Amino acid sequence: MYLRMAKRVLLEADKRLVLKFVYLMGFKGIRSVQKHKRRLKRGEVFPPFLYVSIINSCNLRCQGCWVDVAAKQQTIDVAAMDRLIGEAQDAGNVFFGILGGEPFMHPELLEILGRHPGCYFQVFTNGHFITDETAKEMRRLGNVTPLVSIEGTELVSNERRGRLNVLSKTMEGLSNCLKNRLLTGVATSLCQTNFDDLLTEKWLDRLIEMGVFYAWYHTYRPVGPDAKPELALTPEQQRKVRKFVVEMRCKKPIALIDAYYDHQGQALCPAATGISHHINPWGDIEPCPIVQFTKESIHDERGVVAAFRKSEFLSDFRDLAASATRGCIVLERPDLLRRLVEKHSARDATARHKAMKELEAMQPRPSQYDNGNEIPEKSWAYRFVKRFWFNDFGKYAKVRPIEEILGPAPAPASEPVGAGQAV
Repeated sequence: MYLRMAKRVLLEADKRLVLKFVYLMGFKGIRSVQKHKRRLKRGEVFPPFLYVSIINSCNLRCQGCWVDVAAKQQTIDVAAMDRLIGEAQDAGNVFFGILGGEPFMHPELLEILGRHPGCYFQVFTNGHFITDETAKEMRRLGNVTPLVSIEGTELVSNERRGRLNVLSKTMEGLSNCLKNRLLTGVATSLCQTNFDDLLTEKWLDRLIEMGVFYAWYHTYRPVGPDAKPELALTPEQQRKVRKFVVEMRCKKPIALIDAYYDHQGQALCPAATGISHHINPWGDIEPCPIVQFTKESIHDERGVVAAFRKSEFLSDFRDLAASATRGCIVLERPDLLRRLVEKHSARDATARHKAMKELEAMQPRPSQYDNGNEIPEKSWAYRFVKRFWFNDFGKYAKVRPIEEILGPAPAPASEPVGAGQAV
């Protein structure tokens, strides 16, 4: 399988792009994680992988979207991105995930990527704005991989994404990327309506045949103003996703990405471990894209690195998330997250200003943590990489008690006096 994958890369991708990927994401990426590990030993946290939503606008209206895509357009401009990326580079970072909204609606996206040739960018996109000319420019830059989102068949895509002809337009953008021999990925947020269609060998074989080099299976998170909890996967389905990914890594010549498990199959939260945090289009620093509360900003006069390192809110979030579960605290313990936000008087970072009400309305549900049913990596390559550069970095072994982080739990509200009750 590894030889078949190597053959695919050598024959199907632009060799210059492969070399840039190996150097920027391989050599320099590993070095950035090593610097992160050394910082942790000093009690300092600055994530080696930053995810930046550079715009809130989007042409689609996806089910369960937490981004204010219909609000007044907000973008992070070139100067602010230069400062953010420059300071992160000084700390050893080279990787940036670019999100939205739809990133290709940002008028200066390609300029931003081109101004930082020493960094590597993964752009999460629906593909609708990737023309042949755009793909050619990404190939010229060489430091970007488009990750194109596909959510199911034509009918399912229209339903999931709130528009018509979504899949055909996405496939056109994907085709432009592949035609220009970019290192291209396909992402899917697995939910009840696309689970049976896309978690299959047949789908992976089709991606391989098209020339896609990696796939990323997310699991649907029921959050935001229209959470659609009925789309969430059951624990059994989440276990099936993990088993499928582990097995296909040993069978198919395509890279399969996941961000929620270590080499032993133990669940983890990237934000809890400090390996990644999120920045929204207003420049607010958030624990992750679905935790839309903030205390710090990249526009802070102290500088970006200092804003991260000195944030008591982020520090407490990491400790609380690790203390509560190895999975997703947003899904499993929204009550604890609510108390943390209240303790720090963290600001609602959304344009709709309803994030707290949405959090209060959430019902606890299972996430990726499946204690006793861990599925270790079978592929020696994935096991090796995760063991040294993508694990919990000891976070779950030295957690603080929840009471120490949040203080005593509030007393339960008194029962209201009803008709016929004694007073």
